[in-house]
Amino acid sequence: MTEHYDVVIIGSGAGGGTLARHLAPSGKRILMLERGDWLRREVDNWDVEEVFVKNRYISHDTWYDHTGRPFQPQVHYFVGGATKMYGAALYRLRKEDFGELRHYDGISPAWPIGYEDLEPYYTKAEHAYQVHGLRGGDPTEPPSSAPYPFPPVSHEPRIKKLADDLAAAGYHPFHAPCGIMLNEQNMPYSACIRCQTCDGFPCLVYAKSDAEVLGVRPALTLPNVTLITKAEAVKLITNAAGTAVTEVIARRNGERESYTGDIIVVSCGATNSARLLLLSANDRHPHGLANGSEQVGRNYMFHNSAAVLALSRDENPTQYQKTLGLNDFYFGMPGFEYPMGNIQMMGKSLGPMYKGEKPIETALAPRFLQSCHRRRRWQRHAAVHSEQPGTGHEAVRCAEGHAGSPGHAPRHPDPAQRISEERHPDRRGGPPGRHLPLRSGPQGVSAGYPLQSARAG
Repeated sequence: MTEHYDVVIIGSGAGGGTLARHLAPSGKRILMLERGDWLRREVDNWDVEEVFVKNRYISHDTWYDHTGRPFQPQVHYFVGGATKMYGAALYRLRKEDFGELRHYDGISPAWPIGYEDLEPYYTKAEHAYQVHGLRGGDPTEPPSSAPYPFPPVSHEPRIKKLADDLAAAGYHPFHAPCGIMLNEQNMPYSACIRCQTCDGFPCLVYAKSDAEVLGVRPALTLPNVTLITKAEAVKLITNAAGTAVTEVIARRNGERESYTGDIIVVSCGATNSARLLLLSANDRHPHGLANGSEQVGRNYMFHNSAAVLALSRDENPTQYQKTLGLNDFYFGMPGFEYPMGNIQMMGKSLGPMYKGEKPIETALAPRFLQSCHRRRRWQRHAAVHSEQPGTGHEAVRCAEGHAGSPGHAPRHPDPAQRISEERHPDRRGGPPGRHLPLRSGPQGVSAGYPLQSARAG
């Protein structure tokens, strides 16, 4: 029997979980559909070997690039989505990011809305996710209507030394905005224990500001909100005129189930949201829903980043080191007048991570990471694998059930599963400035600051 709801939310991550919490007090009948299950709370949450070598929490998906070569996308399907494993650095976009920006290889068009339109929602989100930070230290910081709800997370001595050295050199290091439930003034009552297993790990003590802990769980305390797990949305059904989505078909326990709603929210991740829209093609929308432009899935957005592992003769005993940020090169530098993005610390580097990840080919090796938080709507470049990013697009096919067969590719892949993905960088060249002490590129900068270990999550 088809059940009807006022709102059906597909996905329980940063988008879906947050929306559910916001709408829950309305009294409307709300359904969340999550293709995964609750992430089990267990000692293995903090076991480096289990998380990074054995990939305990990685999905069983296999995706395919434009050549048919399979790869494991390292996505996570759990209540709370990708936020269960994220590093909880919660930055706002800069005001200028919403306008037209000229990059090394082209122009990023202006958004149809401005920063001012989103500012009240940034403030709401920072309070909902208990962000710790300090206004005024970042020279690129946009205007805000309120201070951070919690004080900044303090630097441990080695990171404090790095911050002081940067400031002495004329830069403007600042306290990174951290989404952790830490009370440094009263540690016996602090949920967060400031451990070394945060970025890239599930939080065993539920002290990371993720969408399960601060989105889904609060929403479920109200009787009008329902969560169904292990329910993968596979098709959206529109009304006869094709003007509105009215029904969600989900696959659960091997059966197909149907749910209708006055409002259907698609928030199942960048790739899977696009895939769902394409798989929902009908007579009114032969190229997929909301795809009159034929651009759905062709402009996948992700961190465009370059990284460097910096070694120091000084020991780095830091436990929680994701407290430092630097935006002096966010919009460029003398000699390279194009945006280069944000430099930030990442999580603690631990031995087994070296076995589980390859420094050149993944974003999870120990490093001091420049992570670009700018979102380009028409084209992105992958700099995760190289300090010399290239340009262009590649198509990626998404498929499931092939995790145990890395050499397998479907003979007749569904065209709706072809999704544009950023391509591997061209290692043959790079933008001007790559021989400078501060290596630079389009939205990418890596700095050889003295640091023993840091990791991208």
